[in-house]
Amino acid sequence: MQNLKGQKDLRDLKVAFVHDWLVTYGGAERVLEAMLNQFPDAEIFSLYDFLDEDNRSFIKNKPVKTSFLQKFPFARKHYRNYLPLMPLAIEQFDLSAYDLVISRGVITGPDQHHICMCYSPMRYAWDLTHQYLKEANLQTGLKSWAAKYMLHKLRMWDYRTANGVDNFIAISEFIARRIKKVYGRESIVIYPPVDISAFTLTTEKEDYYLTASRMVPYKKIDLIVKSFKNMPDKKLIVIGDGPEFKKISKKAPPNVTLMGYQPFKVLREKMQRAKAFIFAAEEDFGIVLLEAQACGTPVIAYGKGGALETIVDNETGIFFKEQTTESLCDAIIKFETMTSEFDVKKIRANAERFSTVRFAKEFKEFVIQSLSGSSKNLAKSSRRLNLKKVLEESVVDKTE
Repeated sequence: MQNLKGQKDLRDLKVAFVHDWLVTYGGAERVLEAMLNQFPDAEIFSLYDFLDEDNRSFIKNKPVKTSFLQKFPFARKHYRNYLPLMPLAIEQFDLSAYDLVISRGVITGPDQHHICMCYSPMRYAWDLTHQYLKEANLQTGLKSWAAKYMLHKLRMWDYRTANGVDNFIAISEFIARRIKKVYGRESIVIYPPVDISAFTLTTEKEDYYLTASRMVPYKKIDLIVKSFKNMPDKKLIVIGDGPEFKKISKKAPPNVTLMGYQPFKVLREKMQRAKAFIFAAEEDFGIVLLEAQACGTPVIAYGKGGALETIVDNETGIFFKEQTTESLCDAIIKFETMTSEFDVKKIRANAERFSTVRFAKEFKEFVIQSLSGSSKNLAKSSRRLNLKKVLEESVVDKTE
């Protein structure tokens, strides 16, 4: 294969997507779906593929080439337990026949172009190492040292594989800073696609707050529930399931309703009618925050991470500064004093900036410029979206 840059039309490229694991339809899978729409003939590789037959439409029902981990004992339920073997497994994929590889951690040659769609450098191996060890009760003892050594080796592997990437795409400015800090690499920011068309603006709100998430420690659902225990006159609905569901349900006060897992139709209806959506995690991007705003529902969010890029303070929501019940309660009290100041149409317009059409355009443009070697000249500031300009010029994409 000769020098790829400038030699082939996009339609002629042989493209491979390498995904960590296919077990559900979450945020990363929505991005994969949107990228596959641009390269419908691409082939898919994944460490695991445990998707049900009825849940494969987002990958166009394509066959998936999996790693040797797919056949390991209890892999379907405990696939994360094989984390120490994942670097070895992903390196076994033979991608030598592909012109363009969109992945991380795989081995590519000098005449192949390798783009990384980076959702985040491994949090548990880098800046959140100590938090993960604490949550897993692995701070002391023999198991602790084994875990720390494994994370040390993962850091070495993760840093090394970054050198094999030609261009990084970050899903937020927050992740772009992480990429720079961990790998010393520049990246371009392309925000993930949000299916705005699946949510409709609702002007009439009811007297309850909503949060929806998988119940894992970093999502801080327990913090939100505890906060409402201190505000018995306010109602909270919680949608979602996960490892912490039983623990949180035992502590939930009468004014908090835990609905567990709910189908999309129920989630959307509750999101449309809520007076505000509450989010207490430090998230890399946070698609759910934009889904709420697409309903015209303001957001009360922890003021760190991707939320700072998707919420306009005092226009589409408000922030609280600390992950404490006091800080969240103060934010809710503040919100109730300014409820009438939120314009549901402006909230909706803010969400519309992150449409699937916008993602497709930016992603395709970046791939073209990346292959031609001009992507280094793209200024990250050009990827930032200006809410006021959108609102003033009424530039809202209705084609999705």
